[in-house]
Amino acid sequence: MRAQPLPSAHHQRLFAAAVVWLLVGSFTLVTTLVPAHTELLGWTPVFWLAAAPLLVLLALEPRLPHQLLMRRRLQRLHAIHGVIWY
Repeated sequence: MRAQPLPSAHHQRLFAAAVVWLLVGSFTLVTTLVPAHTELLGWTPVFWLAAAPLLVLLALEPRLPHQLLMRRRLQRLHAIHGVIWY
């Protein structure tokens, strides 16, 4: 297993800001405070509230989706293992 370099404080702050941006934007879209599509703006609200922070997160941590999928697979494997053997 290869050692990962520790992210800098600046990198961590950018990552935290993108996560907060994504959470607040998703909450805003889900609670319909802002419509997803408008006649005047088109799909711009969805882009700036959900797609843009996702793109920032992927730019900062390109391996993040793979890590999350592997963690989910391991959890599912442990759950199945527990059901079968206990």
